[in-house]
Amino acid sequence: MLQHTVQTPYMVGEVHLYSAELDGGLALFDTGPPTPEGIACLQKSVDLTRLKYLFITHCHVDHYGLANYLLENSPAEVFIASTDAIKFNRHGERLDAIAAILRGYGFSSDFVSQLRESFQKNKIFPVMPERYHLVEESAVPEQLGIGWFSCPGHSQSDLVYTCGDFAITGDILLKGIFQAPLLDINLSTFEGRFRNYDAYCASLLKLARLRGLQIMPGHRHTVESVDDAILFYVNTLLERSLQLFPLRHLPMTGIVDRLFQGRLTEPFFVYLKLSEIVFMLDFIENPGLLKASLEQIGLFTFVSERYAAVAQ
Repeated sequence: MLQHTVQTPYMVGEVHLYSAELDGGLALFDTGPPTPEGIACLQKSVDLTRLKYLFITHCHVDHYGLANYLLENSPAEVFIASTDAIKFNRHGERLDAIAAILRGYGFSSDFVSQLRESFQKNKIFPVMPERYHLVEESAVPEQLGIGWFSCPGHSQSDLVYTCGDFAITGDILLKGIFQAPLLDINLSTFEGRFRNYDAYCASLLKLARLRGLQIMPGHRHTVESVDDAILFYVNTLLERSLQLFPLRHLPMTGIVDRLFQGRLTEPFFVYLKLSEIVFMLDFIENPGLLKASLEQIGLFTFVSERYAAVAQ
């Protein structure tokens, strides 16, 4: 498994993609961003004439943005999560539903319009692939010796792939990064928002299976320990939830104003922080869900004191 790194124009900085020679041919996991630097990285690092398979961890632009470039410049077939296919096929409906959630939290129609403009200006939503296969419906991963499982939390569509002694984890296991658990409509029902906190607690049980494998993350060069990555994320959640706790009864717009004192003006950044706030409020409302998951994977004792300070 080879790691290839490219700088992105996004806040997260560098992103990694991975290539592997499998019995069925050359496979690539994620693509990098749709930038000249991303294309140069692919051209330099991957023999595109031989690329047969492209597996996507999740269809965020820094991980998936060059899928159509690869479809046009290689014989590769693209594999994405079924939830990502829903995002592509029902894009307008999804944006309308997110807008309704934001208005329900007290955000104005002007803010919603500005956020949509920000999405478009910053090309947050990548272009639908010209053709694709659904990982959940394909026999190809198993034929190639690739395992996979759904691990939502950062987004609804996060997939983790395993290949030999390696685990390609996208944004679900990162070193020193608290990835925003993005606020979204529930794509299974299009009724109400997706409960990222509940999903993350369930995903923790799956992430524990990766102990002993070499983690190939989407950002930062290494993740030495699955447990360390989980504990960083959980400790950050607990620390920020403690700061949020006194504000928990305020309207959502009031919480944003109190926390950031007008320092956030870019609508997309407000959306990211709002996503974190909703995630943390869900934790404050039901802290036992996180405790139960951490106990099941043997990590609760490492955060018990900080947990007790929040779980009042």
